[in-house]
Amino acid sequence: MSVTSVATTVYRSALPTVLVSAAGGLVAGSILGGMDAELRSVQGLLVVVPAFLAIRGSVYGSLGARLSSGVHQGVIDPVFEPDERITGAVAAALFNGLTASVFAAVLAFAVLSGLGRPVAPLWALVLIALVGGVLAGGALSTTILVVVFLGYRRGMNPDDLVGPAMTTAGDVFGMMSLFLAARLAIALT
Repeated sequence: MSVTSVATTVYRSALPTVLVSAAGGLVAGSILGGMDAELRSVQGLLVVVPAFLAIRGSVYGSLGARLSSGVHQGVIDPVFEPDERITGAVAAALFNGLTASVFAAVLAFAVLSGLGRPVAPLWALVLIALVGGVLAGGALSTTILVVVFLGYRRGMNPDDLVGPAMTTAGDVFGMMSLFLAARLAIALT
């Protein structure tokens, strides 16, 4: 195989993923751009956003890598049927995501309070982190199962799909979840 043919193959396989990632990033950015009222009402929420999105990518990217490895090794069958290993991996990802999200909310509250900056009550930031974490976690767990299983069944390498799918879906579902969770927190105040 020549360098040109390898480059062409890689380019053709990567381009759709890159375009979908770019579109997803624009959607997530548009959601954030439309959250003016929520960001004004919940002081400190903007500080939580980057940590919240990074947590989604890390935790659910790891879940995708675990599932992909399990499928490659033959330990996990790529079928949508109850499986103890899959259930355990998803439960661990949800727990890790929620724990890290709450930690990020508490840390944001502590830092902003320590700096004398205006910040929403701790309960509001924690509520947003928990509700957003549950909503995004459910959507991302489902997304990663679909991406890994269907990709594998269609002859694609799920390892090549997990990273771009999780970063894109994590940003989009993460921002949608934060928006809904912020609306809930505002309604409760």
